[in-house]
Amino acid sequence: MDVLLMLPVLIPFMTGIIMLLFWGRRELHRALNVAGAALLLVAGVVLLESVSRNGVQATQLGNWPAPFGISFVADLLGAIMVVITGVTALAVAVYSLGSMDEARERFGYYPLLHIMFMGICGAFLTGDIFNLYVWFEVLLMSSFVLMALGGERAQLEGAIKYVTLNLLSSALFLSAVGILYGAVGTLNMADLAQQLALLDQPGMVMTLAMLFLVAFGIKAAIFPLFAWLPASYHTPPIAVSAIFAGLLTKVGVYALIRVFSLLFVQNIALTHGLILLLAGLTMVTGVLGAVAQNEFRRVLSFHIISQIGYMIMGLGLFTPLALAGAVFYIIHHIIVKMNLFLVSGIVHRLRGSYELKDLGDVYKVYPWLAILFLIPAFSLAGFPPLSGFWAKLMLVQAGLQVEQYIIVVVSLIVGLLTAFSMTKIWAEAFWKKAPAPHQPDKQNLALMVAPAVGLALITVVIGLSAQPFYDLAQRAADQLLNPAEYIAAVQSASLALR
Repeated sequence: MDVLLMLPVLIPFMTGIIMLLFWGRRELHRALNVAGAALLLVAGVVLLESVSRNGVQATQLGNWPAPFGISFVADLLGAIMVVITGVTALAVAVYSLGSMDEARERFGYYPLLHIMFMGICGAFLTGDIFNLYVWFEVLLMSSFVLMALGGERAQLEGAIKYVTLNLLSSALFLSAVGILYGAVGTLNMADLAQQLALLDQPGMVMTLAMLFLVAFGIKAAIFPLFAWLPASYHTPPIAVSAIFAGLLTKVGVYALIRVFSLLFVQNIALTHGLILLLAGLTMVTGVLGAVAQNEFRRVLSFHIISQIGYMIMGLGLFTPLALAGAVFYIIHHIIVKMNLFLVSGIVHRLRGSYELKDLGDVYKVYPWLAILFLIPAFSLAGFPPLSGFWAKLMLVQAGLQVEQYIIVVVSLIVGLLTAFSMTKIWAEAFWKKAPAPHQPDKQNLALMVAPAVGLALITVVIGLSAQPFYDLAQRAADQLLNPAEYIAAVQSASLALR
């Protein structure tokens, strides 16, 4: 079990290291890239199956018991996130073979990609708040280089904004960790859950909660801390944009869910009420920003912000159905948002631009590509029977159950505006007559289309077979609301060492 818990970290780490040892071997890097991503997906599926069957799994590294040693813990939420990381890793690995230029490939693109996957999986599986900071830094350092790799002017401008705001977030995060350790003398999350409940300093606990909310809020791009995202996500190559859009902000959302379901539950009316308010503002500002854009990837970038609002809406409501809706929404959104970015890259390859005014006739010339766009677009807007419909339905029902009518109305209106912005892309890029002819570049196009088809099929499967995913999300929510199993798993792993 110890090995199984570590495989999602070890596989991308070893993949990246082997690539570095064979620096310059481009074809070997390309093969290892796909093989490593496939192995990561397999390891994630096996881990999820084990956690689903046997309950929360935990291990202590270096034979040091908690809270002194390094804990790795996999509950259903963490295992689900590792599986989704594997799915997106494999999709972008294949897509990169057809879209990434040779110069970036020779300059370390693939090793950086897998080191980032290592950091992401480490963040999902760590049981220690300081090591969560460490894994954040691992994934951020690799993402900084991926953002700037190539040195194009737009990339460097976007990278500066991305780095600056994320470094500020990291500084706040580290400060919060230091204050937390000074207050309770431990950083193990299972131990923190117990110690914070006994801490008779409500002001200190609330201050720490707000520090973590701001730090993780920047990383998750919630209102009003999201300015870095639409300023940077459209600047790197499309494969990088796609994996950033699908995964990186969800690590911030995961961290918010983890700490505000396990650690900061002493004053739910205040903390989670504030999160619910921020969720509504995030939805509205994100979708209004999307409506105002006229560049394919910038529209999609603002939609990331808007959809983050739905995820933290579930956390703000903090009921079993609401948290299940948040988990379901994360699964749906990572697949759909990544696919929309991949489709935008295919459009760019065939039409030569991301500017909507320069596009057109895609539906007429490439009807198959129009279908590939419509599936994730309709799902993002919440059209039945696709995955987005069920995710939004769960959150709306959860809001109605606790009579939070304002956030329910906001979520429905934002859904309509999302559909409007998707029709804007459809009208400009797919339906209208192209302003000028363009010679399409079909080199390696199949390698770009195959991942988009695969993700579209996953979206349809989740929509048409929603019950197993709903049940899994509900079980994950039950574990989050009742952390006794999480704490017991860590304690049991520690007792085994004594």
